[in-house]
Amino acid sequence: MSDVAAAAATEPRAGFITFVGRPNVGKSTLMNALVGEKIAITSAKPQTTRRAIRGIVNRAGGQLVVVDTPGLHRPRTLLGERLNDVVAATLADVDVVGFCVPAGEPIGPGDRFINQRLDDYPRAAKIAIVTKLDAVPRDRVGEQLLAVSRLREWATIVPVSAIDAIQLDVLADEALALMPVSPPLYPVDAVTDESLEQRIAELIREAALEGAREELPHSLAVTIDEIEDDEGLTRIHANVFVERDSQRIIMIGRGGSRLRDVGTRARAEIEPLVGGRVFLALHVKVAKEWQRDPKALGRLGF
Repeated sequence: MSDVAAAAATEPRAGFITFVGRPNVGKSTLMNALVGEKIAITSAKPQTTRRAIRGIVNRAGGQLVVVDTPGLHRPRTLLGERLNDVVAATLADVDVVGFCVPAGEPIGPGDRFINQRLDDYPRAAKIAIVTKLDAVPRDRVGEQLLAVSRLREWATIVPVSAIDAIQLDVLADEALALMPVSPPLYPVDAVTDESLEQRIAELIREAALEGAREELPHSLAVTIDEIEDDEGLTRIHANVFVERDSQRIIMIGRGGSRLRDVGTRARAEIEPLVGGRVFLALHVKVAKEWQRDPKALGRLGF
């Protein structure tokens, strides 16, 4: 624990932290590891995260509220513009920003662009997080720490592995030390402020993203029509939206095979969440060019 963290440990603190970085640097995985439960879905597909999702980390010294956001990117659609707006609004409000860089990838133009953007948000303390520590040799980690330190003066730099739970406690303590003195912002037994409906919809979308190619991942959206408890069986009726008829055919698959696979994967994630058996009915619908249509975006929750 650093001197700052040690000094702050005597006073309860609470506040908001968000992670920023290029796509697939491990932001959502890191949040889930800190919370100790799957709150944000993960995928190798860019822009998997589409809204600000809050995970709550309770420590002896206080409470961290981790806000997972979409990745900063150059938008091609109205949806993309709105996702960037979500990031900007989050960065303006949080107490700490964690800039994430994988240990095994050199600092590139995308990293430098995001680092420069951090100057637009002077309110937040800036920390650097070198992720995926488990994937590279120790000497490579040292080189990356040095490279990151040259980008700016950070409040702290912490190398971590979300997969192997390496230095997660250190990261939480260092971040908490930078938070304002405050009582908990959420009940101490809470892990998120996401509703059950929102979490189920995201788990279905995560299952649909598996194996999706080309533009299909960006065109996928999920809504929930009904969640009903039927004597220990949770019945869920959900819609999977795509933008074109050709995508609907792909999503359903030959003889419904792909849709069945999506349902199987989704149920495996949803059943532990609801604590029992799940009947999941999925319906694939077309909403023409919904990423560019303001009314369609509103109906789909963006």
